[in-house]
Amino acid sequence: MASSAESDRYTRGMNALRGISGERGPAVIASLDDIAPDLGRYIVEFAFGDIYLRPGLDAPQRQLATVAALAAQGDTAPQLKFHIDAALQVGVTPIEIIEALIHLVPFAGFPRALNAVAVARKSFTDTGARFTPPVQNDDSSRYDRGARKLVEIDGQHGLEVIESLHDISPDLGRYIVEFAFGDVYNRPWLSPQRRQLVTIGALTALGDAAPQLRVHIGAALNVGLDRSHVIEALIHLVSYTGFPRVLNAITVARDVFAQHR
Repeated sequence: MASSAESDRYTRGMNALRGISGERGPAVIASLDDIAPDLGRYIVEFAFGDIYLRPGLDAPQRQLATVAALAAQGDTAPQLKFHIDAALQVGVTPIEIIEALIHLVPFAGFPRALNAVAVARKSFTDTGARFTPPVQNDDSSRYDRGARKLVEIDGQHGLEVIESLHDISPDLGRYIVEFAFGDVYNRPWLSPQRRQLVTIGALTALGDAAPQLRVHIGAALNVGLDRSHVIEALIHLVSYTGFPRVLNAITVARDVFAQHR
C-alpha cells in the first residue's frame, strides 16, 4: 500500500498534469497500465508531483523550456506535440511558440526546427489556435544590428568570440553576427528572458555544448533572469533530458555564477 506521502505526490502530480493537458495526460498514463504502470506512476509523481509544481518558474516558462528541449532532440514528436498543446493551454501564444522554434535554428539547425514547426502546425489545427504570423521587416545593416544585439545579450565577451574566429573562419563569425543575432535574436516577438530559457533548454538537451551553454547562462543573467531561474530551468529539464545532462549543465552554471559575483 502506498504511504500517505506517496499518495499525496501522485494526487498533486495528477492535478498538475490535468492542469496543462485536461484529460489527455491522464489518458497517456492509463495507456501504460498494461505494460509499464510504474513508469506512468513515476511520470505523475516525479515529473509533475515533485518538479512541475516547484516555485521559481511559471507554467509558460516551463513549457517553453520543455518545447525547446524536445525540439532540439529531434526525435520526440509525440511528446513535443503534447507540450506544444500544453503551452497553448497555459497561455503561451502561437506566435511565441513559433518564435521559440525559429530561435532554435542557430543552435539545433533548420531540419529540427522545420520538423518542430510541422508538429506545431498540427497542434494549432487540433486546438483551433489561430494567428497571423509576423514577418520581419528591417532594412538596417544586419551586421550592425547583430553586433549591437550580441553585446546586449552576451556582453563584450560575445564580440571577443567573433574576433577569435578571424584567423581561421571569419565568415563563420560574420554569419553568427548577421544571422543568429541580426536576424533571429533581433526578432521582437519573444522576450529576451524567454529566449534565454529556450536557449538553455536546447543546449542542455544537446548535451555536448558546454562552452555555448556557459555563454548563454551568462546571457540569461545579463537579460534579467536570476540564478534561481537558471537552476529551476535545469531541474525542470531532468524529466526531458535526463540526470547526466542536467548534472553537466549544473556544473557549467556553477562556474558561471562564480564569475558573476
